Amino acid sequence: MSTNARPSPETIDGLLLIPWPRRAPVNLLTLEYLAKIVDGHVIGDCSIHCADARPLQEASTGQITLLDDPKRISDVEAAGVAAVVVAAAIPNCTIPQLVSKLPHAAFAKIVEQFRPCVVRDFSGISPAAQINETAQIGAGCAIHPGVHIGKGAVIGDGTTLMPGVIVMPNCKVGANCLLFPGVVLYEYTVLESDVTIHAGSILGAYGFGYRQQDGQHVRTAQLGYVHVEANVEIGAGATIDRGTYGTTRIGTGTKVDNQVMIAHNCQIGKHNLICSQVGIAGSCRTGDYVVLAGQVGLKDHVVLGDAAIVGAQAGVMENLDGNKVYLGSPATSQREQMRIMAVERKLPDMRRALQRLTKEVAALTSQIEANGAPVAAGQTSDAAENKAA
Repeated sequence: MSTNARPSPETIDGLLLIPWPRRAPVNLLTLEYLAKIVDGHVIGDCSIHCADARPLQEASTGQITLLDDPKRISDVEAAGVAAVVVAAAIPNCTIPQLVSKLPHAAFAKIVEQFRPCVVRDFSGISPAAQINETAQIGAGCAIHPGVHIGKGAVIGDGTTLMPGVIVMPNCKVGANCLLFPGVVLYEYTVLESDVTIHAGSILGAYGFGYRQQDGQHVRTAQLGYVHVEANVEIGAGATIDRGTYGTTRIGTGTKVDNQVMIAHNCQIGKHNLICSQVGIAGSCRTGDYVVLAGQVGLKDHVVLGDAAIVGAQAGVMENLDGNKVYLGSPATSQREQMRIMAVERKLPDMRRALQRLTKEVAALTSQIEANGAPVAAGQTSDAAENKAA
C-alpha cells in the first residue's frame, strides 16, 4: 500500500471525521542564505540547514532562534538548536551564530521565510464578489470572494478586501489598505491610504444617542460618518460609531487594539495608542501621542492633552492635561495616586489606632461622668486594665 494514499474518512455516531491534513514538506534553508537576506554574517558553519525559526522558549533541534540576552546562551545551547541570531558575537559559543545589528528585525525576516504572509496571495477581482456597477476599483486591487461593494464606493489602488468585507454605498477606501475578513464599513466611511483593519471590526454604526419623547427613547440624528486618516491600524472586533451630523475622526498613525469602542463625534489625535477594551464615550477629544492602557474608560466630552498617558482600568471623569501619567478611578495624576496608595496601605494600622483611641475616649468619658474630675489620658489604659482584672 502506498504511504501517500489519502486516508479514508471515518464516522463516529454518523458524524464524518475529516482526517488531519498531512504536514507540509519541511523547508530547509542554509544559514548562509538566511544571513544574506538579513545582511548579517555567520560565525561558525554557514552550510548548516535550519528547518524552522522559533523563539527560545519554543525552539528545538534543527531550528534557528533569537537571543537578545547573552547571559542566556546556556539556555540556547541546552535547546539543541541549529543556530542563533545575536546582536554581537558571543565568545565560546558552541552553536553557529548569525550576527545582525538589528537582531529582532533580522529574526522577523527569517521567520517570514518559513511562514510567509499569505494575506496578499490572491490578486484581481473574484467573480464571487458583488460589486455595484457604479463603484470604482483601482489598479492592482485584490477583491476576494464574498466581498460586497455598494453603489458609488471608491476603492484605491493596491487595496485588499478579504472574504466577507462589506463596503456600503459612497465609502472611500484609499490606496494600499488591507481589510481582513468580516470588516464592515457603513455608508460614507472614509479610509485614507495604508489603513489596516482586522477581522470583524465595524466602522460607522449608529451612535448610542437617544432623547425622551412621549415616554419613549427616540434615536437622535445619525447623519455623520467615520474618517480614518493614513497609516492607522484598527484591531479585531473594534467598533467606531459615526458622528451625529459630522465626523468621528481617527488621526494619522494611531493604533487601535482589539475590542475597543469609540463612540460618536470623537476626535482621536495623531499617533495615539489605544489598548484593548478601552471605551471612549461620545464627543471626547484626545491630543497627539496619547496612550490609553487596557480597559480605560472616558466619560463623554472629555479632552486629553498631548502625550497624556492613562494607566490600565482608569476612569477618566474630567479633562486631563498633557505630558502626565494618570492612574485610578476617578483618574488623577500618578503622583497623587501614589500618595493615595501609600495612605491606603496604612489603613489597617490607622483603624487599630482609631479603635484604641475610641476606647480611651470612652473610658475618660465614663470616669468624668462618675467622678466629675478628668484623668490624664495616659492613666486610662491602666484603669481600664485594672477594671477588667
